Amino acid sequence: MTHRIRVLIAKIGLDGHDRGAKVVARTLRDAGMDIIYTGLHRTPEEVVTAAAQEDVDVIGISLLSGAHMTLVPRIFELLKEAGAEDIPVAVGGVIPDDDVPRLRELGVASVFLQDTPLDDLVKRIQELAASRQSR
Repeated sequence: MTHRIRVLIAKIGLDGHDRGAKVVARTLRDAGMDIIYTGLHRTPEEVVTAAAQEDVDVIGISLLSGAHMTLVPRIFELLKEAGAEDIPVAVGGVIPDDDVPRLRELGVASVFLQDTPLDDLVKRIQELAASRQSR
């Protein structure tokens, strides 16, 4: 039996729109992955706690609120404190192009913009999970 990829999909902060996160969750589920969807208005602390408890392979954060440059660094701080900094973090949603390099510098493994084809998203999440499993 092979390991099923486990992905946590999170909406952090005050962002109240989750259609994109639900599309991503369904796409990944249809690709054979186990999905843990945390729902709206989660704190970084809740996301990291859930990721550790659920033993996920990848954390996917969906953001539309523009708070990514504040919330994503907090996720990484908490992952380090929890000894879970090996979990790759992917970020998607409405993200200005100028912020993509800064997010990568923070440690974001992948940034998915609104026009990312869903097949590309699935492939990249599979790659991220495989890279973690091989560590």
